[in-house]
Amino acid sequence: MAFACGGAVANIYYVQPILGVIGGEFPAAATLVSLLPTANQLGFAIGLLLLVPLGDGMSRRVLIFGGLAWLALSLAAAALAPGPGTLFAAMVAVGIGATVAQQIVPLAAELAPPARRGAVVGTVMSGLLTGILLGRVASGALAAVAGWRAVFGAGVALACVIALLLHATLPKTAAKPPLAYRHLLASLFALLVELPPLRRAALAQAGLFGAFSAFWATLALHLAAPPFAMGSAGAGLFGVVGVAGVLAAPLAGRISDRRGPRPVIRLGIAGTLGAWVVFAVFNHLAGLIAGVVLLDLGVQMALIAHQSVIYALRPEARSRINTVFVTVMFIGGALGSAGGGLAWRLGGWGAVSGLAIGLCLAALAVHSGGRQRPGDPHERRRTYRA
Repeated sequence: MAFACGGAVANIYYVQPILGVIGGEFPAAATLVSLLPTANQLGFAIGLLLLVPLGDGMSRRVLIFGGLAWLALSLAAAALAPGPGTLFAAMVAVGIGATVAQQIVPLAAELAPPARRGAVVGTVMSGLLTGILLGRVASGALAAVAGWRAVFGAGVALACVIALLLHATLPKTAAKPPLAYRHLLASLFALLVELPPLRRAALAQAGLFGAFSAFWATLALHLAAPPFAMGSAGAGLFGVVGVAGVLAAPLAGRISDRRGPRPVIRLGIAGTLGAWVVFAVFNHLAGLIAGVVLLDLGVQMALIAHQSVIYALRPEARSRINTVFVTVMFIGGALGSAGGGLAWRLGGWGAVSGLAIGLCLAALAVHSGGRQRPGDPHERRRTYRA
């Protein structure tokens, strides 16, 4: 399941490093080609809101295999696209199909014993993070050897391999009572209102992801300025440091199982905040590298712990809860990216650091606003109740 998550989510990152190669084939449509990553994200948002909630009203196995079939067909359409318009539509479809990863994570939480849920989710998420990390690298390397169409052709093969592996290994789960599709969608906002732990987890993670996104949105600009003068190529190398998040995910899950998620969330917030203090104070390459490690560790540890919180709330609504959580988190990331760019134009790296530190403090305030109810079990695993 970890491999499947990584292979699915990697599809929305394939196009980013090969835009120049695609633009070389369609020179008259440079603007449309530049929007291909946006098409991926648009499709992902559509699938997240309209498809992921279905996991609470029908078999996740059916949704996973249907999503993989959709993904393979969409990638094939991208590989064979005769023009940029067709390719743009295919990228939207690929983004929709990539949300199959968000069906697998709740299924992992459903199958895991409660005492090991954090570790299981952390392991599956480590696969997802690896896919994000390696998707760009593999895409760029393959495009350099065989062209951009081969990248999407390889994606078709990978989707088929994932489907075969999951067919052989995924257990069958009990049938679920059918729920009307309109009820599933209408209940998304109600869950956010009715479940304070979900609201706190989503808002706190949105703040951290906003700080994370502000960094990556302005890193290339920061590196282009003195004393670095490295340009965008140097910024890409910092992505390799993302392996820290892969290593942190299972560890955060195990600690959440043993000591409860709240200490892990606080540690994640502290790590993210500490990263931005390092960025603000130590304006040299070593400071950037140390800060990136802290940033990735902090954000990913908080993410895994927050997932331990939300997946313990209502087992029958895990897919919808996951939809709400990820949607709010990505809104925070989008606002962080936009705010980071604005802060850079207004006050440079210092202003970006101030914005990100403010977002981290906001996340800490949201998290600290939640108090565990008296009588809730907390010896080895804390259960959060609405």
